Order: sequence, then structure tokens, then C-alpha cells
Amino acid sequence: MVVTEPLIAATFVRRYKRFLMDVRLADGSLLTAHCPNSGSMEGCTAEGAPVLLTRASNPSRRLAFTAEWIRLPGGWVGINTHRTNRIVHDALRLRLVPELEGYETVRAEVPYGRNSRVDFLLEGPGLPPCYVEVKNTTWPTPDGGVGFPDAVTERGLKHLRELRRVVQEGGRAVMLFVVNREDGSFFRAAHEKDPAYARALAAAAKAGVEVLAYRVRFDVPAVVLSEAIPCLRRRGRNLEPLRSYPSVGAGRMQAEVP
Repeated sequence: MVVTEPLIAATFVRRYKRFLMDVRLADGSLLTAHCPNSGSMEGCTAEGAPVLLTRASNPSRRLAFTAEWIRLPGGWVGINTHRTNRIVHDALRLRLVPELEGYETVRAEVPYGRNSRVDFLLEGPGLPPCYVEVKNTTWPTPDGGVGFPDAVTERGLKHLRELRRVVQEGGRAVMLFVVNREDGSFFRAAHEKDPAYARALAAAAKAGVEVLAYRVRFDVPAVVLSEAIPCLRRRGRNLEPLRSYPSVGAGRMQAEVP
């Protein structure tokens, strides 16, 4: 994905009411920007950290600026979660995810399951339909990884149930975690934030839902999916690979840490 809008530099002051962020421009003026991120953003802010903004094309919008990225000691972190699916869509179209190659069509927001819409449906001749759910992932875990979720998520649980149902019906189901920050050497479920989700993700993987994690590379204005990183799970004090048992028609598995 290439950001075509001009980027405006600012520094972080505070984030509040979920969708508001106060920033200071280079001339010292203070303004409130739209913060398109419904998560807690724990571990994603720091007073005085550099922030990149875009200006809304609609002159009548109440908040003229949108917070896009923030730079922390470990590197850039994506703030605008609305861009995550666009990044994935481009990656699928350009065949940057080897595990998901071989499909001819990519459709977004397709109805499925029980009153749900899947982020992407991949289809191709001789292949079972592949349902891909995408989760923006930014919480820095205490053990050096990046975890999802950063708060309790009933919606996330629902998506795992829908993906398991796809597998039961003979389709292919993929849970794709987009690691939207430059630090963290692996992905894992954040049992500290939502133990029910961590258990459900492990159960879904065992049932045939493929679990992938890909890091975003920030080369602004280009922002792309780059490398796959290991998917782990916490068992007691130890970390071990989160093993997926691919459903029929699955492509190459993601590498696991020994």
C-alpha cells in the first residue's frame, strides 16, 4: 500500500475517548486528530513520540487530521487500523503471502456464517474456498513478542467460531494476524488480556484453522506486509509453537520455531 496523501509531522501528547489524539505540530500549535483505533493501544504511545498525520480530503470534517503512525524506541507502530485490510488486500493481490498463493480471485467483506462478514474470500479452480480473517496486532508482550488482543474481545471469539465452522463444512480457514509494529520477534495470543481468546485460538488451530502472523514493513510512504514471524503459545512458563493442522487444500505451512 502506498500512502498518497502528504504526511504531516507532529509529536504525541495524549490519546483519549478512544478516537481522539492530541498532538503538537512543529510550529508548537496543539490540535486534536482523529485516532482510528478502537483498541486500548497499550504499549503504543509515549509522550513526545513522533507521529505522522494525514489531512482529511473532506474540508467539512470535524477533525481535519488523522493519526497514522507513531515512532517508539522499537520502531514505527501503525495507529490507523482502517489501513490494515488495505495492506492485506494488496499483499494478496501481489502474492506476497506464499501460504495463500494459487487463488484467482480475492473478494472482501463477503457474508458468511451467522450474520458475519469475512475480511477476504479467496477462490480458485480446484481449490476449496479460503476464508481469511484479519486482526491488527500491536500489543507488546512482556516476553518480547506481539500479542492479540489488547483487551477482551467477544467479536474475536465469534470470528474464531465462524472459522471453525468453515473447516467443519470442508472449506479452508485462515486467521491472519498483522503485526503492525517493527519490534517483537514472535506472535502469541495475549492470555493476560483475554484468556478465553487464547484458549479459543489454540483450539481453533487444533481443529484445522491455520494461524499466520505477518509483520508490516514501514518504508513510508510504502507500507507492506513483509515477513512471516513465528506463532507461539504460552504453556505454563514456556513458549511453544502454536501448531496449526491445515484444513483440506491448504498451502505451505508457516515456519515454526523449534
